[in-house]
Amino acid sequence: MGRPRSLSGGAPAWDRHRDGMPPLRRNRDFVLLQGGQLLSSAGSQTTTIAYPLVVLATTHSAAAAGLVGFARLVPSALLTLPAGVAADRVDRRGLMIGSDVLRGIALGALAAALIAGTPPLWAILVVAVVEGVGISVFGVAENGALRAVVPPEQLADATGVLIGRRSAVFLLGPPLGGLLFGLGHAVPFAVDAATYAASTVSLLAMRTPFQETREHDRARMRAQLAEGLRFLWRQPFLRTTSAIYGIGNFMVPAVVLTLVVSARDQGLSGGRTGVLVAAIGAATLVGSLVAPLVRRRLPARPILLLELWSWLGLWVYVAHPDAYVLAAMLVPFGVCASITDSVVLTLRVALTPDRLLGRVTSAATTLALAIAPLGPLAAGSLISAASARATVAAIAAMGLGLAVWGTLSPAVRTAPALAGLGRDATERRD
Repeated sequence: MGRPRSLSGGAPAWDRHRDGMPPLRRNRDFVLLQGGQLLSSAGSQTTTIAYPLVVLATTHSAAAAGLVGFARLVPSALLTLPAGVAADRVDRRGLMIGSDVLRGIALGALAAALIAGTPPLWAILVVAVVEGVGISVFGVAENGALRAVVPPEQLADATGVLIGRRSAVFLLGPPLGGLLFGLGHAVPFAVDAATYAASTVSLLAMRTPFQETREHDRARMRAQLAEGLRFLWRQPFLRTTSAIYGIGNFMVPAVVLTLVVSARDQGLSGGRTGVLVAAIGAATLVGSLVAPLVRRRLPARPILLLELWSWLGLWVYVAHPDAYVLAAMLVPFGVCASITDSVVLTLRVALTPDRLLGRVTSAATTLALAIAPLGPLAAGSLISAASARATVAAIAAMGLGLAVWGTLSPAVRTAPALAGLGRDATERRD
């Protein structure tokens, strides 16, 4: 067959051949990795809604429900950097399996406690922390596994499949969690435990090592962390996108909370509010599906700028404050965000040496998520002090600043070409 036109050419990613290589659907280890993670990430999304529901049912305290949510998220802020060092020092497959087993045991124990009676709040908090720790460690090691099983020529397509998987479970997981919770308080936690068992089986069945052969690094953890941070800082594209999208991750939960409050103020039912939020998830899924076509037609820079400039749609809500309008303006952003994620993640994995991949991933993730939890807090405070309209205006002004920054940034202007990854990725990583 003829040579493909580019890395992200037009056939569906799942079916595309690369210079005689089999399509991704015939890549046994890739299918095992994505299949296992489809199940486990879906399970995690079901418990995202089950945690607050079970806490509200047992304690009737919204503050307690918020505390459990915080307990599940805080490990990402505290452990991502050391988890990156671990992913570069020890066997990544072992880390991922250990994370799955630990989470499965904890969630299975919580399910058993719920069947037996009403567990104390501290027990639910412990399980939430354990799951958060596992999510942090597993997520850092997963990028190394992805690059290990996929050739550089197919990395962008594989990343698109990963983004699509995350978008699908983000859309379908919470409603499924609510349905399972209605069958019994323990059911979503038992199902989540079973999905971690399935993920463990898929990882054990994979044949490819999850890292290249590497010498033992005797440097202290602080020195190893510094090496990963220095590499990220010295790569202008990685440094700039980590900063820009770190700020964006502060804005996203802030605007979603504002959407929920705006819908409530308009008297919309919980079901209608859920549909508005689900529309954003559906948009991210659409974006993941069209990402291969967009990557084929556009280089990295305009793809990134499309997302940044899509924030300006929020000004329509400022002019006409209506929850339906706000949801509609977030739909283009959701589509663009998935496409951008596939580009940024692909380039980060491709440009980073394997021995540094865990540390660079953890550094970028820490920057991306460091201020994200503050978004809802800031939005809630501003809504209380002013209004949802003023809050969206502030977020839209931040979006304008990011768009101007990205447009003028030399690092974004000279973003690496996706089409060259299969040709010279090895040289760039050395």
